[in-house]
Formats: sequence, C-alpha cells, structure tokens
Amino acid sequence: MLALLVRSAAAVAIAAAGAMTWAPAANAEPSEPTPSAPAAPAETPAGDVGGVEITAKDTAGDALPGAAFLLVNSAGQEAGRGYSDAQGKATFPDLAPGIYRLKQTGSGSSLHEVVADQDVVVTPGATTRLTITDPFKAAKVFLQAKDNKTGKLLSGATVNIGTDTSTLLTLTTGAKGTASGDLPMPSRSTKFWVKEIKAPAGYDLYKPTMTFTAGPGAPVTVTVTNAKRATGPKPDPSDKPTHKPAPSPSSFGKPSSGTGGATPSTATNPTPDADASSVAVPVGNSTPKAPTGSLAHTGVDATPWLIGGAAVLIAAGGGSLLLVRRSRSDSRAYGPTES
Repeated sequence: MLALLVRSAAAVAIAAAGAMTWAPAANAEPSEPTPSAPAAPAETPAGDVGGVEITAKDTAGDALPGAAFLLVNSAGQEAGRGYSDAQGKATFPDLAPGIYRLKQTGSGSSLHEVVADQDVVVTPGATTRLTITDPFKAAKVFLQAKDNKTGKLLSGATVNIGTDTSTLLTLTTGAKGTASGDLPMPSRSTKFWVKEIKAPAGYDLYKPTMTFTAGPGAPVTVTVTNAKRATGPKPDPSDKPTHKPAPSPSSFGKPSSGTGGATPSTATNPTPDADASSVAVPVGNSTPKAPTGSLAHTGVDATPWLIGGAAVLIAAGGGSLLLVRRSRSDSRAYGPTES
C-alpha cells in the first residue's frame, strides 16, 4: 500500500515538472517566422521557371557578337533585353513559363539584316535554345541593255542572274531600257553569272555568259549589248546566175516540114536544129508542133515569110509573061525567015 502511494506521488511530481518546463519555452517563441523560414519558399519556384538561350550567326556560319534582342511577354510587357557575346550567345534566365515574343533589334554588323519576330515557348525547369541566322544584306543590281553599235538603251531584254547552278534573280528592262533588283548574298563576297534569255524585239540574243562579283549592300551595274537582227540572208557569190550563150543566127528562120509556112522544094528532109534535143516534147506526141502562124523552133511570125514568097512568085510570073510577049512581037516584026 505504501509502495503504491509512493509511485503515485512520483508521477504527479514528474507531470508538474514537465508542465513548468514547456510553458516558458512556449512563451519564448516569437510570433513571426524565424529568418531561416524564407529559404524554403526560394527553393520551391526554382523548378517552375525556365530560360531562353540565343545563338546568333550569319549564313556563312560565323558568330555575330553585339546582336540585340528583346523579349516581350503575352501581356506586351518587356521581360528581358540583352546582347550576344563574342561567341554570339545571349541568355535570358528566370522566366515564368509561357509564350514570349522575341524581337531582334540589331544585328551588330553593317553587312547583315535582322530576322523577323518570332514566338518562344518557355517551359518550367528547362532552357529553350534558339539559333538566329542573320542574312547578308542584298546587293543592289542595276541592269541595262544597249545596242552594240549606237549605245541606245533597249527595252524587253530579260536576264537571269545566279551563282553555281541556282538562279537568284530575273530582271527585264522596261521602257527606259533599265531594270533593278535586290540580289541575295550567300557570303561576304560572291561571284555571279549573267545569262540573257530573251532579246529585245528586232535584236539577236546575246549568247555569251558574263560574270561579276558583288558584296553585301553594295551596288553593281550589269550591261548586256545586243546586235540588230539581219533583215534577210546575204547573197552568196556562188549563187550568181551564169551567162547563157545566145542561140546562133542559123537556128532562126530555119523552116521545117509540116509548119504551114513557105518551104523550098529542095528542103524535103531538113536538118534538125542543134538545140532541138533541149526542147520539151509532150508525152504521147513524138513530133512537136509549132504554134500556128509562127516558124518552127524560132517563135518568129510566119506572115512576113508568106508575103515575101507571094511577092517573089508574082515577080517571077510577071517576068515570064513579059518575055513571052516580047518573043511574039519580034517574030511578027521580022516575018518568016527563008530557008
């Protein structure tokens, strides 16, 4: 019984001591968080933010230092601004997740153009990496087409301009005989070719291929010359007509049988003309017929021959009649002779 009482008293004493110890500790705690308390909230958002890393270079693959960039959030507020370093890199850390608008405000070089704006997505706990490639500034090409002799500017000439196997620019001269355009530049200095594909009206195509070298943003003039198209083929000296000998006089006026003209009685078998073999003979008729009223093979009209022949006959007949009458008159005048 005594032992039980002793144990109960000890338990009460321990409980009382514990209560006295906790109470002062509780009263000593400050009402605001301890300085170590904010450390936990600082570590918590670290996994919820992201970043953007940009690498700027040109079309030749060289880094572009000094390129300027601007990030704008979805509310249109600036979220970051920076420049690329010597390696062409620009970094934007601690960005809240979301979609941003990236603007390039400068290339850092007088030879390069800036790129168009683009959207960038930032994800929690990750860095979005972008490569920005700035093109070289285009060369300014001025084209003119000229007459190769007078130097007159010609309209309607079309040329292709390119490098290697690629055509980069096509230009056609206008009413003033000129044209201009921007020629893309793949490098700091590039060799280009020029080929005319359409000549001005009335001119021959300029067939040779020309070449020139241009740089970013630099002006260059290209001139093509055209020769007037020939109006007709030049006569060939070998095509001059050969002289044909005139027919001999003996071939004219030579009568032939069966022509209807006056034919001497002795010319029963006339000798054929020397060029009779060259006369075309119609098929189916072995004997060529001379046209009515003309001498055979000569083309001379037969009427004068007929008139001449009749005159000869009349004269001969008159002479014969005169001789007969004269003979009769003589016989009467002298009378019969004696034997």
